[in-house]
This record gives sequence, structure tokens and C-alpha cells, in this order.
Amino acid sequence: MLLSFLVITGLITTACSGSASSPATTPTQTSNPFGKINHFIILYQENWSFDSLYGRFPGAEGISDASPTSLQQVDRTGKPYTTLPQPLKSGKPDPRFPANLPVQPFDASGYVSPDLMTGDLIHRYYQEQYQIDGGKMDKFVAWSDAAGLVMSYYDGTNMPEGKLAQQYTLADHFFHAAFGGSFLNHFWLVCACSPTFPNAPASIVAQLDASGKMVKDGAVTPDGYAINTSFTVNNPHPASAKPNTLVPLQTMPNIGDRLTGKNISWAWYSGGWNDALAGHPDPLFQFHHQPFAYFANYADGKPAKAEHLKDEQDFISALKNGTLPAVSFVKPLGEDNEHPGYSSESTGQQHIAELVKDVQNSPYWKDTAIIITYDENGGRWDHVAPPTIDRWGPGSRVPTIIISPFAKKGAVDHTVYDTTSILRTIEVRWGLQALGSRDAGVNDLRNALPLAAG
Repeated sequence: MLLSFLVITGLITTACSGSASSPATTPTQTSNPFGKINHFIILYQENWSFDSLYGRFPGAEGISDASPTSLQQVDRTGKPYTTLPQPLKSGKPDPRFPANLPVQPFDASGYVSPDLMTGDLIHRYYQEQYQIDGGKMDKFVAWSDAAGLVMSYYDGTNMPEGKLAQQYTLADHFFHAAFGGSFLNHFWLVCACSPTFPNAPASIVAQLDASGKMVKDGAVTPDGYAINTSFTVNNPHPASAKPNTLVPLQTMPNIGDRLTGKNISWAWYSGGWNDALAGHPDPLFQFHHQPFAYFANYADGKPAKAEHLKDEQDFISALKNGTLPAVSFVKPLGEDNEHPGYSSESTGQQHIAELVKDVQNSPYWKDTAIIITYDENGGRWDHVAPPTIDRWGPGSRVPTIIISPFAKKGAVDHTVYDTTSILRTIEVRWGLQALGSRDAGVNDLRNALPLAAG
């Protein structure tokens, strides 16, 4: 059910927001805007809004551009806060922060160094929609479980990734594709779709009232789409997961299928994957960050699973031994992915900078585009209202950095993108059919990669 601020432009009948009626036009060698790029590498990080990392980045639309409405946070009844509630960590007051901060964005580094971890913040499907509040962006505090922490930021301008943004292109109107958390946004990265879970146990199904307001939260919508953290029936999944709550095999098309259909090589590289498959996962391995593992084509025992789903260490090996596929998705382990509560910001940024350096020092650099982006905003405030497209999103802005010999240098790209812009870019490069209406209609990344045409 759509919340009240969403505009209904057509009847949604599939999890993919509709399907493309015909393949995308196959670009010719001379007209392809990405023809010089033979390798795309997507580095998929975790849980920061644009303002919470690059709200002070020179030339970007940032905190100083925020409207009075978005700055003035209100409670669930619409009453303005007079001070920020005490920031919380794991549901308890975090004594590192004062209890009476002004109602405005604040620099967390004055209280918690980027070398240390802040608390985590709720980031779920219905809650983010309430935080956005019809585009007013004024209920982030009210619908958070971390209170005033939602208004915190680090100035990432001179952090390792920020320095890369200064050298290449920072996109400041890039929105995560789906409302909520990692689980759903990982699906939208690979299929522009929401997974189906028909006949899910009632205990995990959300309940909404007649107006569409959430009465009880849950992992599955009343009409059978998995939206919040859920695990696949395939391996790996947590040993403690109840069998009847495991998401059934998904059969909708994904970008891996499209690439395979054109004999274009690809892989999903995940930190800790081999250990998880072997039954002894790292404590910070996130089972719900492995979207291809939910699909029937990559089910247990299928050759495609071993061929395409690999460990992050295999990515490093591929760079060194000359076996890098045309499309690489890299998903670092929790301690390296910048997720608050799992990783410090400094640790995660340094890991990504090292991966970028590895690529730049390889023979592949000359025809590669690297895209650093984030699965979602992690529950943190951002002042820019997302576009209204469909029931799924997009959600808030997230940082995205495009690094390539073909990228603009020292630029801020103000083009409106969402996560499915990555899919669209890959589709245009190799003449692939769009997966759904969202990726068929979004902007691809050509404005950030003006030198890639060929």
C-alpha cells in the first residue's frame, strides 16, 4: 500500500515496477556513450546519507542549502523539538554526546572520532517514508531509534574517499533506489525489483490500517513482498533462521542473467563469502547483503553459483592474474563497509581507497569505471527530498563517486540518479534489455563519464 505522499502513475502489478516491453536499442560502436569502458567495478558500501558525509563538500548541494523545514525536526505529532533528544547507542543514551544539542546538523567528530564507532540507526521500509514526511524531511528524529544521532555528520571531504571525490566526480543527487535498509536495496542494485514472499508466516507480515499507516512492522508487506531484513532459503543463511521465514527462490530477471545472456563476464565478490559457505561465517558477515544468492539461477548446486558468487579475495586475485570480469560488484565485510556499529568510518574509507589503488595499479585501469556508492542512508538525515516515482522509492540521497580515466575531473555532478542508474549504464554499454520500468527510465551515468563514448 502506498503512503499518502506517493504519486500513483500506474497500477503496479509486478515486483519490478513493470517490465520493459522491448529491448534497449543496441548502441553502435560510434554512438555508445560508454564504448571505451570494458570494465565496471561497483564498490557497494553501507549506511550514510549524502549530507552526513559530504554535506560540507565544496560545490555540492549540502547542509548550507537545507530549507528551514528540513532543519526544524518535529515529533510524530508535528510539534517542533526545542533541542535534539540525547543520541542513543543500542537503545541507551550515548554519554559521548551532550543531551541538549541544538536542532540542527552537528559534526560528530567533536564527540566521536571517525576512528571510533557510533551507534547504529534504524533504517527500515516504512520508517524511512515517515521520516521523509512527504518531502519535508522533518521527521528523521521522530522515527529513529537513535534519537538525535540522526542529525550527526562527518565531513568526509578530506577522508580517503573524499580525496578521490575531489580528483574525480562526486554525484550529489544520487538516491538509493528503495525505501528502507540493506536487504531491499541490494535487490534493487541487481534486479530493480522487490523480492516476493507469498504466504509468508503472519508473524513476519506487516500490518497497515485502512489509510496505509503501519500498525505493526514486519519483514513482508501485506501483499507479499519482502522489504526488511530476510534470509534466503539457499546457503548461506544464519543457522538460527527459522525455515518458514526463509525467502523462497526468486525467478525474476537480474543483471547477472542479462549479462550471461550476452556472454559478458561478471561476478559478485563478497568479503567473508568462502567462510560463510563453509559454515563458519565471520561475526560481521551479513547474509542479507548477498542478493544473487536469493535467485533460483544461483541456487545451491547450480554451476552458476560457483562461477559468479565469489569471495572478495578473488577480486584481488582477478586483478593480479588477468581474469577480471567485465562487471564486478564488490561487497566488503562488515568491518570494512562503513556501516555504523560494524565499522568505524575511517576503517571503511581506507579499505575502499586501497581497493581503488589496486585497480589503478592494474592493467585494467585504462578501460575501467569504478563506482563507489552506498546501499542506503542508514537512517541519517538528508535535506533533499527524493523524487516520487513508485511505491518502492527512491529513498534519500547517498554519496556516489565515479572514478575513471573517462570521468570528469574535480567535478560535482548534479544530475538526478538512483541506484538503478548503475544498471542502466551497464545495459546501455552492452545493449541489454532493461529489467523494469525504473532502470528503463532513469538517467545513466554518461554525464559523469563524458570521455567514455566510442
